[in-house]
Amino acid sequence: VLEHRAVKREFDIALPAGMTALVFNTRRAVFKDPRVREALIYLFDFEWINRTLYAGLYRRTQSYFERSILASAGRPADAREREILAPFPAAVKPAFMDGTYRFPTTDGSGRSRENQEKAFRLLQEAGYELRGGRLVEAESGRQLEFEILASSTSQEGLLLSFARDVERLGIKVKLRVVDGAQYQQRLTDYDYDMIQNTWSSSLSPGNEQLFRWSTAAAKTPGTYNFAGVENAAADAMIEALLAAKSESDFVSAVRALDRVLLSGDYVIPLFF
Repeated sequence: VLEHRAVKREFDIALPAGMTALVFNTRRAVFKDPRVREALIYLFDFEWINRTLYAGLYRRTQSYFERSILASAGRPADAREREILAPFPAAVKPAFMDGTYRFPTTDGSGRSRENQEKAFRLLQEAGYELRGGRLVEAESGRQLEFEILASSTSQEGLLLSFARDVERLGIKVKLRVVDGAQYQQRLTDYDYDMIQNTWSSSLSPGNEQLFRWSTAAAKTPGTYNFAGVENAAADAMIEALLAAKSESDFVSAVRALDRVLLSGDYVIPLFF
């Protein structure tokens, strides 16, 4: 290496990076409204966190099958995808259907007024308003607040950075770190508002997708459907990928599932 006879070079391995994310528990009333979830996605400042906590080493995740041929990001839906998604016209947002969507970006300064304004408008549409520096539900006067459950203090840097940005809009965020046994029990019972989780992935997703995203899993304790996804379109896309007889139909079904999940704003995608 010192004599420059060995070449050191980064290369793309093209295997799925999976989805590491902050997960909304949509079973909880605070996250029932998708506009609230979308607003919080706008408030996550990836560029600042990547620069200050991780020396700029990460890339933002844009897909549940990031970095692979199965990812829908950057690719318009093909004819097969449109065919199997046709019974669910409202399931995929236009920008996800045509592959042009990218999660919000900032200049990395730690203060993005543009994203804050977009988030605030969404929260206003969801029925919230600012009163005395607190974001409250207009009808009840209750402050918008939620708890992030963690199992390790190593998560604190990331989670506290996110909480700081959210609190600037008058939202109350609590970070609770619990021991491993308690954390696992609360996951089993879906007893949390938000968690950080990683769903790993391969080039051959299959039955495990039922355990992660199906309506049946959302109602069964102890599954990996941590977000509480109950979406008929997601159920149908999983059925389509499991029933696929050709590689092209399989890839199309997985990408269609990706588009449905991304459109649902069930998580705040992190990085890989």
